[in-house]
Amino acid sequence: MAKRLDTVGDSIFAELSARALKTGAINLGQGFPDDDGPKGMLEIAQEEIVRGHNQYAPLTGIPELRKAIAEERAERLGQSWNPDTEVCVTSGATEGIAASILATVNPGDEVIVFDPFYDSYAAVIAFAGAIRRPVPLQREGNTWGLDLDELKATITNRTRAIILNNPHNPTGSLFPKEQLEELSEVANQYDLLVISDEVYERLLAPGEVFIPTASIKGLRERTITVSSAAKTFNVTGWKTGWVLAEAPLLKQVMQTKQFLTFVSTTPFQAAVAYALREESKWVEQWNTTLHERREQLRRSLEEMGWEITLTKGSYFLVAREPHKGALPESVVALPVGALSDDPQRWEGYYRFAFCKGEEATAEAARRLRG
Repeated sequence: MAKRLDTVGDSIFAELSARALKTGAINLGQGFPDDDGPKGMLEIAQEEIVRGHNQYAPLTGIPELRKAIAEERAERLGQSWNPDTEVCVTSGATEGIAASILATVNPGDEVIVFDPFYDSYAAVIAFAGAIRRPVPLQREGNTWGLDLDELKATITNRTRAIILNNPHNPTGSLFPKEQLEELSEVANQYDLLVISDEVYERLLAPGEVFIPTASIKGLRERTITVSSAAKTFNVTGWKTGWVLAEAPLLKQVMQTKQFLTFVSTTPFQAAVAYALREESKWVEQWNTTLHERREQLRRSLEEMGWEITLTKGSYFLVAREPHKGALPESVVALPVGALSDDPQRWEGYYRFAFCKGEEATAEAARRLRG
């Protein structure tokens, strides 16, 4: 086995799925929904296949999708991106992150991650021959925030990049503009790249507002933004994501992507373009449904004495068990410590996905109550 795999190990998500299949437990550990995405989008994907749109797309994605990505972000977030030079379609956000790191980080460089973190970050950093430097999130009331003092203390002359996930997986935190502005000061002071994973950007709790990293003064020119259709439109199996960055930076990412997957799945691209333009109402309704399911799950956990933390974004709820063994075997949840370099700090904390179907969520709530 190659030495680069020494620090990687098996994915916790594969382990959770296998456990649920073996025991018949309800799997609230893995973040994929039971509900399908918007019907119109699914029909267009079918039509694209029948029409013969099954060969290689352009390296950067079909023009229709790149334009839709740029237009949607302009309308919703007020950002301006050139679809021809600043947008690239990827095979999911995971490839976007991988291409971004492999394109910009050299062996021996250090990459900062906010702990806990999505497990693919660690794997890709290892594949790049770089060194992972965790910065723990700090508790702020019933949520978590960025510890900018600890971030500064972690930076060395070998630090090259920071990976930011906002809204944050697994904690469901949403980092405010003030913290992003402080992050900008640090990134500019030390000349650091920011890779901003924003896949949960449209899955927000009522009243919450998402601030894109590249919209902060001083960050656009040093930020690679990664997002995806998977979480927004319930098509995790389509692996259709995208990267946005200023042209010189995006060119580096594209040079790497062409030798990873070369292109992304062709027939799904027109369908995602349609969804970005036409399915905002569906996304709003899906957020309402998610809020209802989160509340159902939250109430059940609170009845059993679990300590609940606030979900501001994503479709995850983090809760701390009242005593060891409080989680029944009939429900699978993700131990947050499995996504941390300091698992002891997160002992007893579990991440629950509330994107499952209505019946599954209700049954999980019943099992949690005993």
